[in-house]
Parts: sequence; structure tokens; C-alpha cells
Amino acid sequence: MIKKYSIPNALAATTAIVYVICRALVGLFPDASFAVAQSLFHGIELSQLGAWNLTAQSFVLGIISSTVTAWVIGYIFVAVHKAFSK
Repeated sequence: MIKKYSIPNALAATTAIVYVICRALVGLFPDASFAVAQSLFHGIELSQLGAWNLTAQSFVLGIISSTVTAWVIGYIFVAVHKAFSK
């Protein structure tokens, strides 16, 4: 049986870890990051959008919003899983 908060917490923590790693890689390798992001968006020309916005404010907003979103998705997943398991 899945505990109510174990999956949401694990998903949120994993998302936060991946976010920090991704942010570090963007800071270290901005050109390669643009290439990867462009391939993820099916070739959309992202370089016309400008440079990366690597401010402390964007980092805090990004990590909070992505972690909260991941937690909510995990919570919904558990609820749906329980419903289908009955």
C-alpha cells in the first residue's frame, strides 16, 4: 500500500534536485543548454528569445514552482492510483 505523502514528497524532492543540477549546467554550459532545450522543443529557434535569465529571483521562483507542481502531481497520482486499485 502506498503511503499518502511518500510519492508526492519523493517526486518533489527529486524535482528539486534535478532543478538544481539543471540550473548549474545551464550556468556552466549555456550554449549546450540552448541546444538541448531547442531539441526538446522540436527545433523551435530559442536563441531569438535572448540569453538565459540566471538571477537569484528566477532560481527561487523556479525551484518553488516546479517543486510544488511536482508535489501536487504526485498527490494526484496517489489518489488516482488508489481509485484504480479498488
